[in-house]
Amino acid sequence: MVNYLIVITSILLAVAGQLLMKKGMLAFGAFPVSQLLTKVIPMFLNPWVFIGFVCFGLSSIFWLVVLSRLELSLVYPMVSVAYVLVALVSWLVFKENVTLVRWLGVLVIMVGVFLISRS
Repeated sequence: MVNYLIVITSILLAVAGQLLMKKGMLAFGAFPVSQLLTKVIPMFLNPWVFIGFVCFGLSSIFWLVVLSRLELSLVYPMVSVAYVLVALVSWLVFKENVTLVRWLGVLVIMVGVFLISRS
């Protein structure tokens, strides 16, 4: 049971990291890829982006613990639950347009995770 709590913690930290980085980049604004090198430091100075990276880093540390304890073929598909959570929160918080086709994709992911967890 503790192992699965660690998996969930890793996933939730990864989701939080993605959402925080998105919030930061919405405030930062869009820019061409050609300006990436000049924008890296200002991006990291955005507190939302910085905290997002911290969450993502912590997620990676928890993931290393998961990898030391459980079979990768079992737990890696569970990471796809992050896609579901990001889609849901993006729709709720950022008011992103999540089409019916995307929701059907989310449903397929959820069914797949359920089937893998039953093995």
